[in-house]
Amino acid sequence: MQLDYPVQRRKSRAVKVGDVIIGGGFPISIQSMTTADTRDVAATVGQINQLFDAGCDIVRLSVLNHDAADKLKEIRGQVSRPLVADIHFQYRLALKAIAAGFDKIRINPGNIGAEWKVREVASAAKGTGVPIRIGVNSGSLPKDLLEKYGRDEPQAFTEAALREAAVLEDMDFHDIIISVKSTDTHTAFWSYHMLAEKCDYPLHVGITEAGTLQTGSIKSAVGIGAILLTGIGDTLRVSLTADPVHEVRVARQILAACQLTREGVEVISCPTCGRCQIDLIPLAESIEKKTRHIRARLKVAVMGCAVNGPGEASAADVGIAGGEGKGILIKKGEIIKRLDESELEKALLDEIETMTGESIER
Repeated sequence: MQLDYPVQRRKSRAVKVGDVIIGGGFPISIQSMTTADTRDVAATVGQINQLFDAGCDIVRLSVLNHDAADKLKEIRGQVSRPLVADIHFQYRLALKAIAAGFDKIRINPGNIGAEWKVREVASAAKGTGVPIRIGVNSGSLPKDLLEKYGRDEPQAFTEAALREAAVLEDMDFHDIIISVKSTDTHTAFWSYHMLAEKCDYPLHVGITEAGTLQTGSIKSAVGIGAILLTGIGDTLRVSLTADPVHEVRVARQILAACQLTREGVEVISCPTCGRCQIDLIPLAESIEKKTRHIRARLKVAVMGCAVNGPGEASAADVGIAGGEGKGILIKKGEIIKRLDESELEKALLDEIETMTGESIER
């Protein structure tokens, strides 16, 4: 079903990954990747579950060698939601991932080796309905395209991706998802736009090697957000040097800021100034932390002064505004309670629980 989003999204073909459909107008899915050693089944499954609990839709695992590949079936047996195997160079690892029941594999045909090896992988994937993501990034551009265009030229990314796709197309394999991730936001932006004009495959959007939690989140928000707001993108991953749970949280915030999701609590709060007469910063941070697990769509305002606060809070579904040790609780533009400052957080969280039907840990 095509959802009526404010952004007019690019039309792409639909590709099924487990119970998630990428492209075809379906909601943009969030992906992340485990950092645990895949050979450690307990640690890997634990991290997979943490990512799904945080709001991830698809989780990818690195399959470094045959020891890791031999654990995939055991991992699959403990996880029912969509899993992707990330594989480089060794085609037998891809075959093991497909046999283990993984929902998608990420390879580049060009680094798998001889054509017959790629053909075996494509045949196994097609026979089981497993799609393939082709992932081109700054570190995997072919030497001839680097010499022709240079490292940060969008043409190099686009041609590399289409070249890899053509290998699979020649084998009558078309369940393809493509990414062209650069560490440079301008390069990524134009690479995705060039690619979007030349194919209808669903596109996996991201800024590769974006950096640490703070700088990487900002860079990803700028790069991914700019691409999404032009209607391009069917699934995304935020790549951070941090606990991957943060990747999921930032991805959800990017989708919410682009108005491309209909779930999650959005906390809006004022930047504080000399008019602020309540301890607003820890209050806003606490409310955001305690409500980030909620999937219901809700706009929550946390405002700190009597000048703009009540009006801004009225624009949210529910909110609070405070001043001089007092405050008000506002719901759908109407003041429903007047409270002491010490009562504001509890009153707001109680109202959020009532409105969403989801419990909040205090």
